[in-house]
Amino acid sequence: MARRPASSALPDISVVVPVHDEAGAAPALAREIAEAFAGRSYEMIFIDDASKDATLAELQALKAELPTLRVLAHTKNAGQSRAVRTGVRAARAPIVVTLDGDGQNPPADAPRLADALIAAPDDVALVGGRRVKRQDTGAKRQASLWANRIRRRLLNDDADDTGCGLKAFRRDVFLALPYFDHIHRYLPALTIREGYRNLYLDVSHRGRDSGVSKYTNLGRLKASVSDLLGVMWLKTRLRQPGPVSEV
Repeated sequence: MARRPASSALPDISVVVPVHDEAGAAPALAREIAEAFAGRSYEMIFIDDASKDATLAELQALKAELPTLRVLAHTKNAGQSRAVRTGVRAARAPIVVTLDGDGQNPPADAPRLADALIAAPDDVALVGGRRVKRQDTGAKRQASLWANRIRRRLLNDDADDTGCGLKAFRRDVFLALPYFDHIHRYLPALTIREGYRNLYLDVSHRGRDSGVSKYTNLGRLKASVSDLLGVMWLKTRLRQPGPVSEV
């Protein structure tokens, strides 16, 4: 586990970005994040999930240019959810914003989600992005549409687009959730399970400039069946203690 560096001036926001084989795209994304959060109290944490290309070297070289950039590295590929969790555990801020490492989530939208969560009541734990005018293939959009419909019906959550990587959430709530691979797609349902509320904002979306997608429709389908059953089981095993008081 990466240690959180000690500092007398902790940031207000931690931007967490998982990347795998995103050479070329990752540095450009980091610069966009720096521009979007300029003048803000923030840090950005890129987690290299054992890339086989020059992603890690490019990010390391960028640290001199971007002082808010921290780079963590997995020695073995562990997937997007584990990379996000690695970043959240290392984060120093109470508010975490996540973006996909492929650059399809424009960083310019990220401060708006963070500000919405900061201004929200304490019982709101997550502000999710809802992609409009998605720049994906028709097959991917249709698969996502049906997956979201099925998930909402079975889990009774309130999200129209859990596949959007742009989210803002409270760090302590995220770390209290039961972890499993692909948890990033079930954060709204698990947040509700813990007694919190979610908010959603429309965000923009853009096509890939480089690299290739790490997911396929068939791969998502295989994982989603067991994941859905698992989250449904988790919901049945919840027992809330009601208000807790120190006596």
